[in-house]
Amino acid sequence: MNFTREELKALKFVPIAPEHYDREDFASDQEVKWCPGCGDYAILNAFESLLPTLDVKRENICIVSGIGCSSRFTYYLNAYGMHTIHGRAPALATGVSLSRPDLAVWVVTGDGDALSIGGNHLIHALRRNVNITIMLFNNRIYGLTKGQYSPTSEQGKITKSSPVGTVETPFNAVSLALGAEAAFVARTIDSNRAHLTETLTRAVTTPGASLVEIYQNCQIFNQGAFEGLRGPESNLIELVDGEPITFGPEKSLAIVRGAGGSLEVARKADVAAADIIVHDSHRKDPSVAFELSRLTDAGVIHQAPIGVFRDVERPHFDGQVRDQITTPDDRIASLQKFITGKDTWTVKS
Repeated sequence: MNFTREELKALKFVPIAPEHYDREDFASDQEVKWCPGCGDYAILNAFESLLPTLDVKRENICIVSGIGCSSRFTYYLNAYGMHTIHGRAPALATGVSLSRPDLAVWVVTGDGDALSIGGNHLIHALRRNVNITIMLFNNRIYGLTKGQYSPTSEQGKITKSSPVGTVETPFNAVSLALGAEAAFVARTIDSNRAHLTETLTRAVTTPGASLVEIYQNCQIFNQGAFEGLRGPESNLIELVDGEPITFGPEKSLAIVRGAGGSLEVARKADVAAADIIVHDSHRKDPSVAFELSRLTDAGVIHQAPIGVFRDVERPHFDGQVRDQITTPDDRIASLQKFITGKDTWTVKS
């Protein structure tokens, strides 16, 4: 049976990529079921608008998610996707990326999914530099299971699972990624559409593993977790390559190297311009990027850097493994000799 393009669109199936995608081409027919006011809506809208700009065929996009509110993402996009199990999305995405180098592979995960049960998979995907882009939604709470504290909840947080306050020290996702030797690490926030889109674009166009932490508001169970980072007077520390790091009302604050050797916040008027740290995400040594990540408040967040912390070139895992599989004849002969050598035997019936 032959269908017109309009009929195929009505069937939600377009086997031939159009010359130009619109945002509507990536919106699925599924009802979006997040709570009213959830920051996930803003991220989904930005992502749907981003995909048509990437010049990637829709059938070459694969989105892998774990478990949590954020992991419903796969249902809300008209592209290929896998809704996997708790914490294992990076492992599944590694397999997809290895076997299908023609795909743009995204991982959508949350602070509970990625940093608790999935922590091991996350750090090794970053360490190996698998060719995937990880969006880590951080609302500092378990939202899907109705409000327990998560690995990023601040110390002393009162929740259903910590009625007198959690005693745990929270993870700093950016610090963790940098410690895992991730080649691309960034942070953005759901309320800044332009910054969110720019950061995700830079992440997906960088070969290897990219991690983007997205501060995301949970209207129901953790409202106001990032309130200090919203509005024109916020203390978001925006990191821009080649520019001095200044922030605050009228850029009145600056990041400098303190007398003790660590990075500190100082009044811009009190320091020389030459003493203000100039951001460089391409620095091979991740130590300065790590120091910048530690400027994030661990308690009630009223100060945090956003932007690209690190963006360096490293061989990516997928290409290296495929190079091993595509071996010269002499290496294949050596491998065959090893397999059928003296340490093997044949069982006869």
